[in-house]
This record gives sequence, structure tokens and C-alpha cells, in this order.
Amino acid sequence: MDLIKVTAGVIIDRDKVLITRRAPKENFAGGWEFPGGKIEENETPEESLVRELKEELDITVYVGEFCAEVTHKYDNININLLAYYCTIVKGDISITVHDKYKWIRIKDLLKYDLLPADVPIAKKVIEDYK
Repeated sequence: MDLIKVTAGVIIDRDKVLITRRAPKENFAGGWEFPGGKIEENETPEESLVRELKEELDITVYVGEFCAEVTHKYDNININLLAYYCTIVKGDISITVHDKYKWIRIKDLLKYDLLPADVPIAKKVIEDYK
């Protein structure tokens, strides 16, 4: 099974963080995640994150410091997830591939049904923002 490299944006606004829910037609439907996507050929993780967040949420972000790296094997896919802290610099959120988004308190992250690869990232974010 190939390892797919993906990025995730941990978008913080004061004591809240943005999470998105996978739409019914998508893999892992109904699961909450930090938004992002696959890194394309000849693209840095940071470039990928800017592109993916523009495509998925219609926002422009500044990619800040590295947050965490997680490798997770799902039943049919093996991913290497690189998460970065991000700040929205332009745009209002408009979802295209997700069916919902929420700004939630950082301390409440683990109360949501996060996808397994996103759980270690959530724990790191909670620790970073204690």
C-alpha cells in the first residue's frame, strides 16, 4: 500500500479552532478533521495547504509553524499527515467538499468524532494552547 502525503491546517482564532466534517459522498463520511489535502508533485507541504484551503474553503491562509506529523494506516489507505498552524488572511469560509464546519473551543477538540489521524494532532494543539 502506497503512502499518501497530505497536509492539514490548524486554523486558530483566539481560543477556537476550525474543524470540518467530511460530506456523505466522501471517504470517511461524517468524520471531523482539520481541513487540508494531498500534496501534489513538485509542491511543498505549505504550498499544498494554501492551495487546498483555497479550493475547499475559499480562504487564503498564512501557513505558520509546524504542528505535528502523523502516519496512520486506514483499512484502504496509508497516510502521512503534516499539520501546520495557519491564519486566515483573506476570504469568508465557503465549504465545497465538506458538509459542515465549526469553530470550536480548543479544549473541546476531543469531544468530536475526529478521524483517527487527526486525534494526535488535536492532542498536540490542546497541549500547545494550555
